Amino acid sequence: QVQLVESGGGLVQAGGSLRLSCAAAVSHFSIYIMGWYRQTPGKQRELVATVYSGGSTTYVDSVKGRFTISRDNAKNTVYLQMNRLKPEDTAVYYCNTQSQSLPWGQGTQVIVSS
Repeated sequence: QVQLVESGGGLVQAGGSLRLSCAAAVSHFSIYIMGWYRQTPGKQRELVATVYSGGSTTYVDSVKGRFTISRDNAKNTVYLQMNRLKPEDTAVYYCNTQSQSLPWGQGTQVIVSS
């Protein structure tokens, strides 16, 4: 059964750091372009970072220089290192493919206090 399990969220003060993990129970994980998304109440889910199978990355402007996405294909896991967090980063964070082709996981809540 295809499954995405996100973890690592929590409550952190502005300026702090968190590292999110997403374990993907899916075949041929390495071929997928994986992304981290975030969603706040009343808003659409936003793609914030993408990592290609070879390790190339892209970021939305609001997180460039603060977030780093990476992957470990041997562990079927994608990570999001978040540094210099801001209150506006508060959201539920999800992982999925760039085309959102897998069932969504439960997400992990990140709360950044000012």
